[in-house]
Amino acid sequence: MGRFLIRNFGCRATQAEGAALVASLRSHGYLPASELSQADLVILNTCTVTAAADQDVRQMVRRIHRQNPAAGILVTGCYAQRAPEELARLPGVVWVVGNSHKALIPDILAHTPPSAPCHERVRVGDVSAPRGFLAAPVADASGDRTRPNLKIQDGCGSRCSFCIIPSVRGPSRSAPPDWVVEQVRLLASRYCEVVLSGVNLGRWGREPGIRLRLDDLLGRLLDETPIQRIRLSSVEPMDLSDGLLALMASSPRIARHLHAPLQSGSDAVLKRMRRWYRARHYADRVRKARDWMPEAAIGADVMVGFPGETQEEFDQTHRFIESLPLSYLHVFTYSARPGTPAAQHPCQVPMRVRKTRNRALRELAARMNLDFRRRMIGRTLSVLTLDRPLTALSDNYLEVSLAFPREPNRLLDVEIDGLSPTGLREKDPLPVTRGRSFASSNP
Repeated sequence: MGRFLIRNFGCRATQAEGAALVASLRSHGYLPASELSQADLVILNTCTVTAAADQDVRQMVRRIHRQNPAAGILVTGCYAQRAPEELARLPGVVWVVGNSHKALIPDILAHTPPSAPCHERVRVGDVSAPRGFLAAPVADASGDRTRPNLKIQDGCGSRCSFCIIPSVRGPSRSAPPDWVVEQVRLLASRYCEVVLSGVNLGRWGREPGIRLRLDDLLGRLLDETPIQRIRLSSVEPMDLSDGLLALMASSPRIARHLHAPLQSGSDAVLKRMRRWYRARHYADRVRKARDWMPEAAIGADVMVGFPGETQEEFDQTHRFIESLPLSYLHVFTYSARPGTPAAQHPCQVPMRVRKTRNRALRELAARMNLDFRRRMIGRTLSVLTLDRPLTALSDNYLEVSLAFPREPNRLLDVEIDGLSPTGLREKDPLPVTRGRSFASSNP
């Protein structure tokens, strides 16, 4: 059947769908290729959340076609759902399959081979929103094979004015709770930590028929599986219920790590973004999380340069973030997405202004993160050893440089005695004798 290579772009949900595609293709007789030069088929599982994400995909298509012109390229994912005809014009692209047909890729390949006439080779996804659910456990996007992420939710119904995701991923839908429990139980036999992910994770269980919420699911996972640590990827502030925060604070098996998208600290901007909360609501959730979990990592997504954002509105965001007990920020520069209301706004912020504001928030984020890391010196943290030599990840989402090698995929407690350039440093239990012979220490 040939050899295939998959390249995933974007979020953890995309990574999980890529893993499911690998399993599906292998079951249909395809063999994975270890290098591009060996591949007869290359699948690009795309993101379209920003213009830069689109550009990355186009550049990758051209690079693949240049390096292996004999390989057929199949483009799928969110970009393929949004702009299939645009992708079909790129050199080397044989198939374009939107999210609506992603699960059918093996059948599409079987019925539309590269030798088919050109007008038959490109399968465009339906314009209707996707409604299926495709996922499989997958190693973490950073490349470590010690932290599989499990997609348990897909789609979004929030309709933020800047976001294209609801139209390319469809409405919110949840993996069945029994399936989630079984998947985590299986993963627990191989891994210490599992990351639960979704396009809008906090909406898990909200559609008719489940009658559970995310904290209920976590309770089942704690009661019915032996998994040693569960980590949540990202939860919107309006879904951070007291019940969820209380469970996170009370269980040592849930990572002390909370990522809650903010986007802006200005109520006027949040209103134009069509976000479902205001700054005071966000502050209440974050401060309660800090009160209940003093050592937790609390991170936020922030967008700068949203259409119409004035200097005063940006200053409000800067002051608001300074007032919060955050540990890190993911700062994004606004990127217009065709088909969204924000893209039609008459007052687009100049790019030079967007970049200046981005830099200001990144500098603030660096200071906040340094303060958070300094607070960890002298403490003992629970860490997971990673595939990378001498590297571990703490339950509160800090990279720890280990004093000596340990086997990957192990949970252990380490004492912190200093900072590394981007994280923390473990205290060496044998600082004098390690790496030296006793004879060399004699006069």
